[in-house]
Amino acid sequence: MPRPTHATTRPIEASDLLHLEIPTDPQIDRDGTRVVFVVKRVDSSSTYATSIHIASCDGAPRARHLTKGPRDRSPRWSPDARRLLFVTESEKGSPQLVLAAVTGVRVGRPATITRLAPGSIGDVRWSPTGREVAFAYRATDPERTVAAAKRRERSKASTPPVEVADPWYRLDGDGVFGAARYGLHIVDIASRRVRTIDLGDSMGTFSFDWSPDGRSIAATVNRSKTALIALWKCEVVIVDARNGRGRTLGGLPEGPKGFVAWSPDGASIAYAGRCGRDSAYSTANLGLFVHNLSTRKTRDLLASTDLCMLAATLTDSAETGFSAWFRFLPDGESIVLRAGWHGSGHLASVGLRDSMVAIHTPEGAEHIPASLSGDGSRIALVRTAPTEPAEVCIADIVGREFPVRQLTTLNGALADSLQLVHPEERWITASDGSPIHYWILRPRTVSRRRGPGILTVHGGPHAQYGCAFFLEFQLLAAQGYTVYYGNPRGSKGYGMRHCAAIRGAWGTKDWLDIQAITRAMKRDTRVDPKRIGIMGGSYGGYMATWAVSHSRSYCAAIADRCVSNLVSQAGSSDYPEVPGEYWKGSAFGDPSALWRASPIAHFSKARTPMLLIHSEGDLRCNIEQSEQIHAALVVQGVPVRFVRYPRETSHGMSRSGPPDLRIHRLNEITRWWRDSTTSPGSPSSRRRSLGLPSPARR
Repeated sequence: MPRPTHATTRPIEASDLLHLEIPTDPQIDRDGTRVVFVVKRVDSSSTYATSIHIASCDGAPRARHLTKGPRDRSPRWSPDARRLLFVTESEKGSPQLVLAAVTGVRVGRPATITRLAPGSIGDVRWSPTGREVAFAYRATDPERTVAAAKRRERSKASTPPVEVADPWYRLDGDGVFGAARYGLHIVDIASRRVRTIDLGDSMGTFSFDWSPDGRSIAATVNRSKTALIALWKCEVVIVDARNGRGRTLGGLPEGPKGFVAWSPDGASIAYAGRCGRDSAYSTANLGLFVHNLSTRKTRDLLASTDLCMLAATLTDSAETGFSAWFRFLPDGESIVLRAGWHGSGHLASVGLRDSMVAIHTPEGAEHIPASLSGDGSRIALVRTAPTEPAEVCIADIVGREFPVRQLTTLNGALADSLQLVHPEERWITASDGSPIHYWILRPRTVSRRRGPGILTVHGGPHAQYGCAFFLEFQLLAAQGYTVYYGNPRGSKGYGMRHCAAIRGAWGTKDWLDIQAITRAMKRDTRVDPKRIGIMGGSYGGYMATWAVSHSRSYCAAIADRCVSNLVSQAGSSDYPEVPGEYWKGSAFGDPSALWRASPIAHFSKARTPMLLIHSEGDLRCNIEQSEQIHAALVVQGVPVRFVRYPRETSHGMSRSGPPDLRIHRLNEITRWWRDSTTSPGSPSSRRRSLGLPSPARR
């Protein structure tokens, strides 16, 4: 869906982030005629607002507000499509369920149907009868509520400590929640009474779905006391929606399980999962399992393919799909799903009888599906492409290729006003013969002189870069940098072998691939080989620090929320490293493998100027990871700049942090590259250009 070129276009700026509108969670009605969705907008310099919109599936792209916000989300059509349920928070941290009648594209006056204590609401699902709604809810510890904090402020009391009895007490982006857990609740629409169904799930991370007759609920649960380090102990249970009595399904392979769903006839239950005792952080493909309740036989419909339902395409301008998505078609003969492959996110389908898989969307874009119409005719989704910010679309389920039509123009005017560039797609062969997929984003202005180039490495590492709009990349290209980005080994989207190549061995085959792309940059007639920089976040930050401790090919580097010491990372992350699972040995037993793969172990060789970016509230990769790099460079006299963002930000700050801080981060990045790449030459000349002292002699 290319956009027209206008003579009045201008280069993209960091502040354009303030004007992006992010559509999420599009929900299509029973007949496939209307879609409701959430729009996330910048509300102030430091906050966002979310509101619910509606669009007709037929006619010109146009949408209208249903709610004003500031914190409305999770819209869900009733089975008869006459009512709309959604979550609202008039006060942050105090969500409630709200119900409103909908006529055409107009909504009636909403009525609050719950009176929940402060907390958070997760997934929300109507019963097939339309008389009840099941939802996941977690009450906040009374001492951790906004009201409690205000009382302490008035009385000048200290914040109480968190008493940790269970290792699952925090999660990046969710914060520290202590012993609080999500539980399954059901609200009766008529009486507004809420009852609790005890699933016995230890972590509160269950998925659930109603049976077609509305009498039962299937859920994925882990009842183990060591669930955090034994995620493979997941079961599927079926509970009576009236009295909560349940049974565990037998005959299922052990392994992680999630996103459970009933077949339309109630004869089967499907879930996304893996076989074996691997953790959620796995290099194995995430499969699609279907369990027949009569025969008690379970099959992975994707077993004969090399597709993974968890191959997420990373972007800073849309809600990245970090979970599986699939739906049974009404005839029960096939399932539609999302699959990532070679940098694109596809709509696909698989037959239940023959396990034949078909891809229904062309490459070159990211499709993030969210719902299927009740009649099975259309899928509501968010679509984005390298020069196209996210928009709500529908895919018509007809023929081999599903036509995708755009329903909104939320970012149309902004995109039309900008000088956006299309990437060049390339493949290269690493020194050991492995093919590597990458893209080049070039400045629009062609210079006779070679210019600076930047190699950016994605996080994960088990994810993929690809065909989604990335504001940061477009910004760098607009400022004159040739941007290279690709999917070295360890990435998803290229089969399990490609992903598993670096399991327990970071800095090996992935480093060969990064070196291959770097050689391509040096041969590029538009890139100055003396002005090549490297940057990345999370695992990408790991690779940036690994690169500067193993090579002098880069004039400067940026490590954002990096991993630098796998020994200390093993115990400081929200997900502790299980001994002998992903890495050999352990941080407290035999740390040799972890230490060899740690960039900090090799930093006596690092001489490349670095910018370090990290959030003090990062619970995934603790800020001490950057602190170690900073200290190592400081004591060796290597130029380094350290930008620390506050505790209110998290590991995902570049994607979902406060708008003003995201812009600050982008400006820090462009400033660093400007100062680091405008003075080609020796390390000493670059050091002088940055206004930094020479390294101390030793």
